[in-house]
Amino acid sequence: MNVFRLNILAADKAFYTGEAVSLVVPAIEGQYGILAHHQNMITATIPGKLKYTAPDGTEHIAAVSSGLVKVEDNEVLVLVESAERPEEIDINRAKRDAEQAREILLRKQSIRDFHAAQSQIARALNRIRIKNEQDYHQ
Repeated sequence: MNVFRLNILAADKAFYTGEAVSLVVPAIEGQYGILAHHQNMITATIPGKLKYTAPDGTEHIAAVSSGLVKVEDNEVLVLVESAERPEEIDINRAKRDAEQAREILLRKQSIRDFHAAQSQIARALNRIRIKNEQDYHQ
């Protein structure tokens, strides 16, 4: 079986370190798939659903924020601000975060605050979507 080394690192923790058969990350261009022996590259990630398959065939899902992916010599490094398993997501907190960010957007703040609020909304809505998908499939 063709595998590659995968490291998924969030700002506050090492999310996963081990082998993987496949990886799908949310990228600006859409979902980006990576298999063993992928060509070397670097790309940006956006908030969305990350999926990887372990060598035993188990599929794992995470809600990730923006970051980057580096593929080099059959090793993949994913660096993101946050990564959460669906069962770790507090749906009520995510909804509160989205509402707070919407309120910030309505107040005519600085460009920096505007972009920060947009990022906060994207992360919160992504967390809600991932949690709802997990609850639907159980």
